[in-house]
Amino acid sequence: MRYAIATNSGTSALHLAVRALGIGEGDIVITTPMSFIASSNAILFERAVPVFVDIEPHTLTIDTRLVEKRIRALRRKGKRVKAILAIDLFGNMANWRRLREIARTYKLALIEDSCEALGSYYRSRRGEKMAGSLGDVAVFGFYPNKTLTTGEGGMLVTNDKKIAENARSMRNQGIVKGKAWGEYDKLGYNYHLADINCALGLSQLKRMPSIIKKRRFIASEYTRMFAKRGLVRTPVIQNNFFVNPFVYVIHLPRKYDIRHRDRLLKLLEKSGIKARPYFPAIHLTAFYKREFGYKRGDFPVTEFFADRALAIPFYHSLSRADIANIVKSVNFCVQKLASLSTGGRV
Repeated sequence: MRYAIATNSGTSALHLAVRALGIGEGDIVITTPMSFIASSNAILFERAVPVFVDIEPHTLTIDTRLVEKRIRALRRKGKRVKAILAIDLFGNMANWRRLREIARTYKLALIEDSCEALGSYYRSRRGEKMAGSLGDVAVFGFYPNKTLTTGEGGMLVTNDKKIAENARSMRNQGIVKGKAWGEYDKLGYNYHLADINCALGLSQLKRMPSIIKKRRFIASEYTRMFAKRGLVRTPVIQNNFFVNPFVYVIHLPRKYDIRHRDRLLKLLEKSGIKARPYFPAIHLTAFYKREFGYKRGDFPVTEFFADRALAIPFYHSLSRADIANIVKSVNFCVQKLASLSTGGRV
């Protein structure tokens, strides 16, 4: 991408992307409820409206078949659909080729949230297509749990000079390019990234190949070891995709529900294994239910995954022995969960 604007967080980069594209009050942005909540909040910052579409059951990314249906339905009602904001979830890339076709057909902007997918790519006839290079504008996050960290930070990237100039100006209070300090021509923010964070990020860049190699090794070991018993579902990797995992998320089979998942979390904690739900469905958070009237059943695939998913330990210093111990503990707790379930208690 030709232009890159560093920001103090991935959320700030998302907000700048929405604002730089001219998305404003009443405009509709198609997105998904299976994401970190910042992707939808950034739309609301500009008084635009996030309209959710469910996810695909295997990749957990936005279901492109539903995207076009939703756009058509909204336009028939006279609604202003301005953009699609899709998420590369847990390192898995969305179907950007199809999203681009839809965006062109309906003359929509395309925002790529790659905060969790730095280093992921897919192979096509034209070569490798990197996460973060497929939207009109894309964003990365550099929080401590990301592949590359600056302590706290983010990045907006684009090939559009106007978008880049707008974002760069708004990042720094709306300053006018080429003018004296103190000249401002738009509403801006204090979204710049501090020098000390940049220095940390530059040092991390040198370690990127080894970091990605280690993360992929840990993920592959988890998948291999869990497959021996088949008690939990593991991430699906699409053909021709190189996934740099952001976290390692497993989920329980269909016979379990959210009560079993929460019980499993407690059992794991007693076993010394820290895990957490990942992610809760955005539309079922208190704020979105109150503001938009969402209810359980609105997005069943998202809810199915959110009710049964949990992230297990995933960090660079995990050894093969550590991974084996975690897998053993998870399998033991799932078996215990099954016995509790048959006894009528969760």
